[in-house]
Amino acid sequence: MTLIQPEKKHRKDSAHQQPWRLVRPETLWVVLRNTVLTTVSVLCYANSLHGELVHDDMWAVVNNPDVRAGSSVLNIFSNDFWGKKMWDNASHKSYRPLSILTFKLNILLGGLTPLYFHIVNVCLHCAVTCLLMHTCHRCVFKDSRLAFITALLFAVHPVHTEAVSGVVGRADVLASLLFLMAFLAYTRSVDVCLSKDSLPSTVSVWSLFFSLLLGTCAMLVKETGITVFGVCVFYDTLVLCRKPLISQLCSSRRTNLLYGPFIKRTFVLSGYVIIIMSVRLWLMGGSMPLFSEQDNPASFSPHLLTRTLTYSYLLSFNAWLLLAPIVLCYDWQVGSIPLVESVVDLRNLATMLMAVLMVSLCLTSIFLLQRQDSREVLMGLLFLVFPFIPASNLFFRVGFVVAERILYMPSMGYCILVAYGFSKLCSMVGRWGNAVLTAFMLLLLLLFSLKTIQQNYVWVSREALFRSGIQTLPHNAKVHYNYGNFLKDSGRHDEAIHHYNTALRLYPRHASALNNLGTLTHSPEEAEKYYRRALDTNPQHNRALFNLGNLLKMQGKEKEAETLLMDSIRFGPHFADAYSSLASLYIEQKRLAEADELYLKGIKNCPDNSDLHNNYGVFLADTGEAEQAASHYQQAVQLKPSHYVAMVNLGRLLRASNDNKAAEYWYKRALQVTRKVDILTPLGALYYNTGRYEEALQVYREAAALQSDSIDIWLALVQVLVMAGYTDDAEKMTLDIISREGSCIECYRLLSAIYRKGGNLTQALEALDRALQLNPTDTAVRAELHFSKGNHLREMNQLDQAFESYKLAVELNPDQAQAWMNMGGIKHIEGDFAAARQYYQQALQLSPDSTLLKENLAKLDRLERKQAARA
Repeated sequence: MTLIQPEKKHRKDSAHQQPWRLVRPETLWVVLRNTVLTTVSVLCYANSLHGELVHDDMWAVVNNPDVRAGSSVLNIFSNDFWGKKMWDNASHKSYRPLSILTFKLNILLGGLTPLYFHIVNVCLHCAVTCLLMHTCHRCVFKDSRLAFITALLFAVHPVHTEAVSGVVGRADVLASLLFLMAFLAYTRSVDVCLSKDSLPSTVSVWSLFFSLLLGTCAMLVKETGITVFGVCVFYDTLVLCRKPLISQLCSSRRTNLLYGPFIKRTFVLSGYVIIIMSVRLWLMGGSMPLFSEQDNPASFSPHLLTRTLTYSYLLSFNAWLLLAPIVLCYDWQVGSIPLVESVVDLRNLATMLMAVLMVSLCLTSIFLLQRQDSREVLMGLLFLVFPFIPASNLFFRVGFVVAERILYMPSMGYCILVAYGFSKLCSMVGRWGNAVLTAFMLLLLLLFSLKTIQQNYVWVSREALFRSGIQTLPHNAKVHYNYGNFLKDSGRHDEAIHHYNTALRLYPRHASALNNLGTLTHSPEEAEKYYRRALDTNPQHNRALFNLGNLLKMQGKEKEAETLLMDSIRFGPHFADAYSSLASLYIEQKRLAEADELYLKGIKNCPDNSDLHNNYGVFLADTGEAEQAASHYQQAVQLKPSHYVAMVNLGRLLRASNDNKAAEYWYKRALQVTRKVDILTPLGALYYNTGRYEEALQVYREAAALQSDSIDIWLALVQVLVMAGYTDDAEKMTLDIISREGSCIECYRLLSAIYRKGGNLTQALEALDRALQLNPTDTAVRAELHFSKGNHLREMNQLDQAFESYKLAVELNPDQAQAWMNMGGIKHIEGDFAAARQYYQQALQLSPDSTLLKENLAKLDRLERKQAARA
């Protein structure tokens, strides 16, 4: 029997023609949800991309020596988040080398352009949001839609704006990303597909190792990252191993538990945490960070009741920020939240409500775990509570009252609880109730999104940020102080004084506000009063010590000034300006060895301070150590590539050694940084002295345009015009200067030189007479004018008058050898050989190496011998 094979038809939906059918629907939903989350996150934070580097960004990024391109990467692992040595008493002990490393990479790839820093932050926020959805889908919710709602709420929550829009907040965002990755790696290391009587085994040692590595990285990004290990242990105990643990504890197999995989995992995690915490404490030098009362007022209260009530209230306050982020501020210190000092304070009701809520959630979690094997509430609590523990003041004092950025990680737990509560409410109501709850959730997401977008504008610029603080918390002394600093830096001194005074009214012991008021007053007496008030409040305020020391130094009270500047260094060993100021005092007192020693000490304590290297270079150049001076100038430029002052100083040093080409290079490099008169004039002088008059003209014209009221620049330009042959232009310009500044003695002297160059000796002489009529107070200037007049008269063959002018010149300046020689020459011509010899010898004493003088004396000897022979 022959079997007839049917013809094979080509199916239109074959995998070859429609490859998308190979993709599982679940994968498509995951991709779609991740796309939605990313889009929503980007839309919420798009207006933050063009923000500046503000507030703490300046200290962590712009002014942090470890972030600079030329700094050693090794410094990142020995210094704190702000670039100070970890063992230093002034250090905040915030060891976050991986955060600093990301800043350094940012600068290497895109420089200090804020846009690239913000792009990285937004991308990290998108990654955390998507990974949170994945974590919730895998370990929290059975319904993937709830995981999506959790992530969506997290993406738009306004409390995240400080962490995402502020560049420094990258530490919190990146730590959260590593936190979730470490948690997921831990769950992958445990086999959960076992019976309820068997403890889950460790199926992947590598995943466990990877979890430890990621958790360590999270801690090296920000300290709160270490709390992931606590979450892992509790998740392992209460979720993965709960039933087997209860079963074995209630049976006779308890001894097997001691050698089981659960105990081994717990032992590994606990031992590892102890080790890394010990290393962390060693890096801190065995000491905790030192904070002031302004940073955390409650921790300085002598009353245990006040500390307890305030700390407890702050927990409910942070919970309220998560629940209803209506009022947000970049700084909650100094008066924002008054201390809770009595049990009758109404704010204790919020604390009690918070306690009831947390107890209820814990009981609910226990009930659900026992009855329904539901883990949502437990996971919400673990993700909410554990990351917040380091900021709770429970184990150690923290340096803030409330900080919104530290809520970034705990908010993951909050979003889980909200999504779970939403699902439970939906299950308890009918179809219309679900529609109402869904509409409410959509409205909440919309309101949160709008608030986030609005709050991003606060972080766009320094002024916007500080102004928002004034508007949000007008009773906060710190925000008035910060805004005052911004106004002072912007030159708006009257407004700055107002806000400093407001800060003092709200917090009279604000030493920094008193110090800054002293810097703004024009009265030395009033400034001294402010500095001393600041020191009465805080005797160790190194900037007030520095300012008062400088003020007294200018008043001639050198002994007291020296003491204050030494105290400024003692209480602020990394304050470079104090070293330079005290060294300058030693230099004025001719204590050069002490000045040199102080500069070296300052460079040792502040090796990355470019100004200190530049100032030491000036000192070395003045003391004849040109090579060492050049080395320190170059070091200053290496530390701060925009340090044009060091470039100009290096150019002057090279110019003095006749290395004109190298000097020109440094002057031009300085001009690439900024076009300033202080750079143009030495470059113009270099061109002038090397005969490059056209280039000198171009440079001096630019300098004159930048500083049109500078007579010296215009006079320099006139001299270049004369040497370049533009005498008519030089004359017109000089006369124009005289018309504006009639008392300009140098103008008349220059005008005289112009007339003399043109052969008009009469007008040249008149110009000198006009200069002498102004009666210069400087005897050296008068002597020079009489000398020039004598030269003019000698050229006009008016020898008697010339002699009288030279005589007046030497009376005013007896060290003017040329005038003595010219007087001798006149007497020589007149035949008064005795007087001529007397004047020649006087000139020879002042200029013993003068060949011309020796020749004139030899001629005089021959004439005298001839005269004697004739006699």
